[in-house]
Amino acid sequence: MNTPVMKTELPLPVRRGKVRDVYELDDERLLLVATDRISAFDVIMPNGIPDKGVLLTQISLFWFRQLDGLVPNHILTDDVTTEASLRPYAAQLAGRSVICRKAPTIPIECVVRGYLAGSGWKEYQGNGAVCGVKLPAGLRQCAKLPQPIFTPATKAESGHDLNIDIERTASIIGKQRALELRKLSLELYTQAADYAAERGIIIADTKFEFGVTAEGELLWIDEALTPDSSRFWPAKSYQSGRDQESFDKQYVRNYLETLDWNKTPPGPTLPPEVMQNTRAKYVEAFERLTGRKFE
Repeated sequence: MNTPVMKTELPLPVRRGKVRDVYELDDERLLLVATDRISAFDVIMPNGIPDKGVLLTQISLFWFRQLDGLVPNHILTDDVTTEASLRPYAAQLAGRSVICRKAPTIPIECVVRGYLAGSGWKEYQGNGAVCGVKLPAGLRQCAKLPQPIFTPATKAESGHDLNIDIERTASIIGKQRALELRKLSLELYTQAADYAAERGIIIADTKFEFGVTAEGELLWIDEALTPDSSRFWPAKSYQSGRDQESFDKQYVRNYLETLDWNKTPPGPTLPPEVMQNTRAKYVEAFERLTGRKFE
């Protein structure tokens, strides 16, 4: 396996998230670099998953192109060699980087759920609804919902995002924008879920992020329908009433749950077999969705 890229170093202003290093190119453009870092329970592990950043970037690019008829996105190019100042760093940036338009982020995580899992399942057990959306009684864990639902959340700088309802969303960003994002998010999810289903993948839920340019144009930003921003389940083994196998980092979470670790930094070092098996899940998701062999 390749050595995981845990951090990139370029002579540009940078802010680092859990996975991405975001560099300021100029007043209008950013360089978005997906590293191989992996986080679980809001803690970044000391070692990463080889090629994870490349796989995330390429899956996002696939979806941005696949669904570009619904909404413009922030990608300008994934060829960093078009920028002379980046050419000396082309080797470390290859495959995992995009140059994109700046667009201040709308402070709402646009979550769409087609199945009842995670925090949605916990909320449903308590009150029969998710983010104010009333659901039929008697649904089981991981049940397919009668139709996908929009369950937004506030964006948190650290820790978990907070689920909110559409009324609270409207109070933050305005009613018209809230309704626009709900409609668009449901359309994106529905088209993606239908496509993935034909390739044996259930997209149980996902989150979208949007920004608005200085000219007022709405852009789909950040990542698109990746195993980091979604729950991907293999359709052949799906069965409601229990946890599902997955193509995402749930495998890492499950391993960590077996340890005597209090889920606070520093995270434990992942053993080689966990790194390898997690990488294999990301690769399989990429190959099924794109129809291309991952080199």
